[in-house]
Order: sequence, then C-alpha cells, then structure tokens
Amino acid sequence: MMNILLSNDDGYQAPGLICLARAMETLGDISIVAPQRNRSGASSSLTLERPLRAVSIDPYTTYVDGTPSDCVHLAITGLLKQEPDIVVSGINNGANLGDDVIYSGTVAAAIEGRFLGFPAIAVSLVGHAEKHYNSAAAYVVQIMQRLKNHPLPSNCILNINVPDLPLAEIKGIQTTRLGNRHKAEPVIKSSDPRGHPIYWVGPPGAEQDAGPGTDFYAVNNGYVSVSPIKVDLTHHGLIKDLDSWLQECESP
Repeated sequence: MMNILLSNDDGYQAPGLICLARAMETLGDISIVAPQRNRSGASSSLTLERPLRAVSIDPYTTYVDGTPSDCVHLAITGLLKQEPDIVVSGINNGANLGDDVIYSGTVAAAIEGRFLGFPAIAVSLVGHAEKHYNSAAAYVVQIMQRLKNHPLPSNCILNINVPDLPLAEIKGIQTTRLGNRHKAEPVIKSSDPRGHPIYWVGPPGAEQDAGPGTDFYAVNNGYVSVSPIKVDLTHHGLIKDLDSWLQECESP
C-alpha cells in the first residue's frame, strides 16, 4: 500500500480534494495537508516572515494557514509521521493549462513535493461548471496504478488536465506539451469606499499556441491532457551563444 500526500490550492474543504481522497482510498493511506482557505495563484511562494499554524481536523486531515507550497513543505519536513510515496495536488477547480502553471498553486504544491524528492502529480478539472470531479479522479487513480510499478524519471512532474465531462464522454488520454496564451487582459480599475483607486488583476489571455500536441488542444477535443513538466528553467540551447555574447562585453 502507498502513503499518499494530498494537497491543493482551493482549500481543505474543496469538493475536488474530497472527491480525489475518496477515490484514492483503495490505493493506500491518505494524508491531507491543504490550505485553510483558497490560495489560487499563490505559485511556489513560501511563508517566511511569520509562523504557520497547522490544525488537525481528523486523523487524516490538517489545514495550514499558508500557501500550497507551505502545506507540502510542512507535511514532509515535520507534520507527517511517515514520508509519502507520492504527492498529489488537486483536483483543482479550473484549468492549469499552458502559462497557467507559472502561477498555479495546484502545480506549485506538486513542484514542492518534487523539490523534496518525491514523485508528484497535479490534476485540474477544465470547464465552466466544474462538476465531474469523479471523471478526473478516475483517471488519476488509473495513472497512479501505472506509476506504482512503472515510475517516471525523478525530475518529472505530471500536469494533468481533465475536461469537465462525464467519464463515458472522455475520449482518452493524450501526452501533450504546454501551450501558451496571449498576454493577460488589462487590470480592472475601481475605487474603494474612500475613493482611493484599487485594481483587480484582469482575466488570463485567450489561447494562442493551442494547436495539435498542446494541452489546450487535447482538452478542447475531449481528451485528458498529461504534460510532463520539470523545474529546470535553464535555456540550455542558448548557453553557448550567450557565452560568446558575454565575451564581447567590456569589463566594468
């Protein structure tokens, strides 16, 4: 049996997290360590300027007054009596496609698990109503059963996006790369009750690179998208050219 750490960015009471926990009970022992409230868009931030509070709700569930990365970090480095075999984050209420992974707290929780040395999965449900969490959970269980006997490389995180459809209407699984969006919409300016300006971050940009092979394309056509992502942000193909370019810089 596996020891599975579950987290998310929608909060410990989120329906996607609860659905996923129930679906994975047959796979092993579940521990949930998740944010106290919705922390969508928190990315990989850690809380460093104040202490964190962790409150146990039951023997299996703890909420933390911090970010998704805080939750996974605390769970692995101090809260859990036994280290997990895998970290699973989700099921997120909404897409984490393309550029979304940069900002996503859901993906960040999986990344934190990977940083700390464990296999990791992030899973999101893509749609406008977000109601078929059972469909996403069924695919996660299937993928985890495969991972149990056929592990992936140690630097790989699986970013899974499932269309919000009944299970019977999903066409299958596609391996994809991350697409990208147009730049975000402008901020929305308003005023507070005292007349001071306030700003809301605008909606994400529309799909741009969303053709065949991308995560956008798979989900839009009724398939589960599984993208292997990694944390190394180095532009390896540019190292030699950059080295030559820097050689021509004058010394200060």
